[in-house]
Amino acid sequence: MSVFSIFPMERNDVKTLAELEQQCFSQPWNEQMLGEELDNRTAHFLVAKQDGVIAGYIGVFVVCESCYISNIAVFPCFRRQGAAKLLLQSACEIAFENGAESVSLEVRPSNNEAVSLYAKMGFEEVGLRKNFYRKPVEDALILTKTLS
Repeated sequence: MSVFSIFPMERNDVKTLAELEQQCFSQPWNEQMLGEELDNRTAHFLVAKQDGVIAGYIGVFVVCESCYISNIAVFPCFRRQGAAKLLLQSACEIAFENGAESVSLEVRPSNNEAVSLYAKMGFEEVGLRKNFYRKPVEDALILTKTLS
């Protein structure tokens, strides 16, 4: 398994993360949207790097006792090497350190690899959002992990 290091997102990461969003999502966040999170006190955006190269990132919002993962993406050449798992672990640590009791996210049911990873990480299905995704239209599984 490759070695990744986790860092807080910095302004000079935003352009690469916007490019990653373009590769991974049908409704990607742009540079402005990502950059705005640098000034959001509830946002914790983390970047996984290998030898200084961005492999992926995760966007986390912690409000009161709740944590919501808005985005997680890994460049295709870094997938299945542990970056997403490390990002998820780091997000859960931040959530716990900030008083969150649980972490939630949405995922396309058709994203089998992600659904499998989330299950291995202790996330459980708690609901369904009908027609949540666009391009193509698809429901979203709501997954939650209780922190202890």
